[in-house]
Amino acid sequence: MSALAGGLTSCSKKSAEKTFTLKLSTQLNETSVMVKGFKELAENVKTKTNGRLTIQVYPSAQLGTDEDVIEQALQGVNVAVLTDGGRMGNYVKDIGIIGMAYFADNYDDVLKVTQGKTFAGWVDKLATENDIRVLSFNWYDGSRSFYTHTPVKAPADLKGQRIRTPGAPAWAESVSALGATPVAMPWNDTYSGIQSKALDGCEVQLTSAVPARLYEVVKYLDKTEHFQLINGLIVGEKWFKTLPADLQQILVAETQAMGEKNAREVESKAAELEAELVRQGITVVDVDKEPFKKAADAAYEKLGFTNLRSQIYKEIGKK
Repeated sequence: MSALAGGLTSCSKKSAEKTFTLKLSTQLNETSVMVKGFKELAENVKTKTNGRLTIQVYPSAQLGTDEDVIEQALQGVNVAVLTDGGRMGNYVKDIGIIGMAYFADNYDDVLKVTQGKTFAGWVDKLATENDIRVLSFNWYDGSRSFYTHTPVKAPADLKGQRIRTPGAPAWAESVSALGATPVAMPWNDTYSGIQSKALDGCEVQLTSAVPARLYEVVKYLDKTEHFQLINGLIVGEKWFKTLPADLQQILVAETQAMGEKNAREVESKAAELEAELVRQGITVVDVDKEPFKKAADAAYEKLGFTNLRSQIYKEIGKK
């Protein structure tokens, strides 16, 4: 992950004496495993910097939607946001591929991509051409599957179903290729959207499905596991450059270390979270993924990612 730490900027002795505050925004609920990781990150950074850099964690979209907070970061505001390849694809198109359906099979799969040469080039472009500094891109929130009123065993079962997904092209085109009608809607509105029948369901990871009490408004978890939700923590390049070099180094190093540690914790919770959904009345549908993987190819073709996928697979030794 050395590429992420590159380009650290020196500041004056005067700035080294200042204190700094970073507001970390996420749509995730207070009880999320990742939010607990952010709070541990905040403690570590405060300790390592002797209180010169303080991170304040704002869950449940308290600072606004991800898009709103990204815009604030671009303006130089002292905010960080948990984001994904799909949203970053709005700035550097090719990075969107890591948010595509069935691009990776698990966390380790996609982690190899984020540690590779191609990904490092995308990170550099985000910083130099888009004023977005990636602190780390190794946070993981599990695999995403469909939550519906009727069982889904094949792409045809999703036909005509309005499914909530984030609005970035990688997500929307993937969900469309898998057979559903994608609907972009803030996560916090999804429960009421399903309840009011504005939505037929959603696709999301277990760590969000349980706290959101989706079991109250849907009947089935269809285990397509189509997205591996790798996330990044980003800040604006303008704000990042106001930090003294030692604080830049500590912030990047601690964010990367906590990202992988927290990812392993998320992995360890999957079975427990699925069992809780079953206990609450959800029926789990085990899906043959091959027809879904084949259907997903249409999204790669539409977005021009087919050759890029082959290039990256070769780079990481994936068949």
